[in-house]
Amino acid sequence: MNTIAENHPFTINEQGHLDIGGADTVYLAKKYGTPLYVYDVSILRDNCRAFVQTFKELGASAQVAYASKAFSSTAMLQVVRQEGLSLDVVSQGELYTALQAEFPAEKIHMHGNNKSREELEMAIDHNVGCIVVDNFHEIELISSLLEKQNKEINVLMRVTPGIESKTHQYIMTGNEDSKFGFNLQNGQADRAFLELTKHEKIHFKGLHSHIGSQIFETDGFTLAADLLFKKLAEWNTDYGYIPEVLNLGGGFGIRYTKDDQPLAYAAYVKEMVSVVREQANHHNMPVPEIWIEPGRAIAGNAGITLYTVGSKKEIPGVRNYISVDGGMTDNLRPALYSARYEGVLANKASQPVKDKVSVAGKCCESGDMLIWDLPVPEVASEDILAVFSTGAYGYSMASHYNRLPNAGVVFVENGIDKLVVRRESFEDVVRNDLSYE
Repeated sequence: MNTIAENHPFTINEQGHLDIGGADTVYLAKKYGTPLYVYDVSILRDNCRAFVQTFKELGASAQVAYASKAFSSTAMLQVVRQEGLSLDVVSQGELYTALQAEFPAEKIHMHGNNKSREELEMAIDHNVGCIVVDNFHEIELISSLLEKQNKEINVLMRVTPGIESKTHQYIMTGNEDSKFGFNLQNGQADRAFLELTKHEKIHFKGLHSHIGSQIFETDGFTLAADLLFKKLAEWNTDYGYIPEVLNLGGGFGIRYTKDDQPLAYAAYVKEMVSVVREQANHHNMPVPEIWIEPGRAIAGNAGITLYTVGSKKEIPGVRNYISVDGGMTDNLRPALYSARYEGVLANKASQPVKDKVSVAGKCCESGDMLIWDLPVPEVASEDILAVFSTGAYGYSMASHYNRLPNAGVVFVENGIDKLVVRRESFEDVVRNDLSYE
């Protein structure tokens, strides 16, 4: 079995080229140019269904909310909507995109640790399904806006249960020292509970936690559920409170390299359903509806990025470099997180490996490196490099550093390719510039 088939959900065609969704990546690179984000829509759908169907098979009441920060575009949200998911948005821009995609407002959950008055006003005005409250300042803003608009709103309370997931420190969000949510241990959550439950226009549906990202085990979710239920049981005893919803967040890991060993998505769901039912039974409470928020797990492995190879640099006895026509402007994660990726020469995907090269981006930064020591056949200028598992946090973190235009996005389904985000022009890059003369 070749390493592509073993580690990534793509194939090699008769021409020896990498295929995605039944389309030749070399053809796509020529048709649309590079850098180019390409998604296999069938994988997006399969990932959505892996979560939704497992909940259904277990007979569990649930909502699977796609975390749109992973990749948000009109086309992406249309696919998510078609698959029956809810949606997690964290800004006014993401909410606007969702509304443009005609996503049902009642299935949108509004997140964020510093929601502005304008963002909250927009969410309330459009009757979103839920606002995930993150701090006391936000409770005050929501209260004032509800009075002004004479409306009511559903909320969850985000809490930090004090769990450190086994992941990169920059993406650990459930530990005690976090910018997100109310602390579960020091009385903040209790104070927020009283403020929310006494408010006539706020319907407090339950708790939310998120323990981190790129998680490969289930024990963190089990521990989080245990801690959340202990607090809910206290409120049930003291105030008769019965939660309708328990949101255990997301962060389910995907395969970036052969060293990553993610669980099947159904395994996470089965463990969550089991522990929630067990905890509810233990505390003599009704089983709440379970909400989760996969983002990377939906989009990550469905996407690749195509580049054209340019210059080469050989340092005898040290390292061989190749440079491509993109880099940290279209994939910030290697520079930000030291994230690791795998790739292949798309036009030579069936050829034997002869060398190792390190893939440099074109930005004027020594840290603009996409992959270190990538095994490849003999490389030539104009070869097409495909980098795997770039469907999450590539386009969404893209920048105009060095005044580079943002890449286009293509969806492929059943062999049919469609441009869903246009490549920016240089006119787009300077569109908001104003003259000083």
